[in-house]
Amino acid sequence: MSTTYIFAGFAVGLLVGMTGVGGGSLMTPLLTLLFGVSPAVAVGTDLAFASITKGAGTITHRFNRTVQWPIVGRLCLGALPAALAATLALKYVGGLDEEIGGLIRYSIAVSVMLTVLALLFRGRLLAWIGAHPARQLRGRALAAATVAAGAVLGLLVTVSSIGAGAIGATLLVLLYPHLSAAEVAGTDIAYAVPLTAIAALGHWWLGSIDPALLLTLLIGSVPGITLGAMAARKVPERLLRGLLATTLTGVAAKLVL
Repeated sequence: MSTTYIFAGFAVGLLVGMTGVGGGSLMTPLLTLLFGVSPAVAVGTDLAFASITKGAGTITHRFNRTVQWPIVGRLCLGALPAALAATLALKYVGGLDEEIGGLIRYSIAVSVMLTVLALLFRGRLLAWIGAHPARQLRGRALAAATVAAGAVLGLLVTVSSIGAGAIGATLLVLLYPHLSAAEVAGTDIAYAVPLTAIAALGHWWLGSIDPALLLTLLIGSVPGITLGAMAARKVPERLLRGLLATTLTGVAAKLVL
């Protein structure tokens, strides 16, 4: 089982490093459905896994200059306070019931498919924006929308561990359509580090992290995400976007099935 955990960590890390997507959207379902880990422990352990794994990936993306730090700052400005508020709510109000949890999963699946459409029709999207520049958010409006998006992400990631990569990529593609696929991946990974770290600390406070499981996953994920991040800039843009679209379609299907 330990070898299987290591392999799963490596595979998820490699995918996240290349696309910025697949951490919580893949690891949490893997832990619960394939390995039989309880949902609460799966969410908490996955958040700790994501914070450390994506920290390693951020270092590599930084050296590749594929992180847009101003965007990272705006997302964190909204996400970090929301994560703290969600942690306190989970502590004093309790966890989400099955109906609300299902609604969150379906909402994430819809947003993920919007990302796929944005990726597949990126050329047309850019052409439309070029023809209608007034429709594209700019300046303060774009900054405010990014902060608000971060707040939504902070809430969703804390309660479900899902959304940091999938919804983050969606928002980056839609709000900043001129970013390359490698920049989407690097920026998406970088902002998720402090967000998942705060959420993980909250779950550690709640007692829902398995340290042994976490360590085993990290043995595979840290080298995996490092290799993936190194490859992100070298892989052809068209191939990387195809990989990202395929990954997201699989994530959406997993969430609704």
